[in-house]
Amino acid sequence: MNRLNLRLAEGIRRVGFRKWYERELLSSHAHMLLAFLCVIALMASMEAFRDGSPGEKLLDVMLCIISGTTGLWALRRYLFLLMHAEEVANQANCPHCGTYGRLTLVEEDRRNGAVLVHCNKCTHQWTMTP
Repeated sequence: MNRLNLRLAEGIRRVGFRKWYERELLSSHAHMLLAFLCVIALMASMEAFRDGSPGEKLLDVMLCIISGTTGLWALRRYLFLLMHAEEVANQANCPHCGTYGRLTLVEEDRRNGAVLVHCNKCTHQWTMTP
């Protein structure tokens, strides 16, 4: 279980919506940093490839493959977490009073992951879908 990326219902229940959203953004940006570091490692491996012996060139090729695949995975994960957080955040405004992010979980639909929440200010209920 990933303690940083909780499901929406579990995150609202445990830490509240705003903290859940903050953790999703921090996690996504950590993946962006990993992707950036992989690009640096990829460029360093390509630079070292020129002057190496055949054994070192083989190692550099393996490092290029590892850096490239890890970087692509990190980039995909960054985009997924960022888009998921933004999609849910766009639904966090109370339709009745317009208050943002001050909500409490009422119930969770486990089939599709939708959650029923209510506003802490006016107690209006609405459904958020992840």
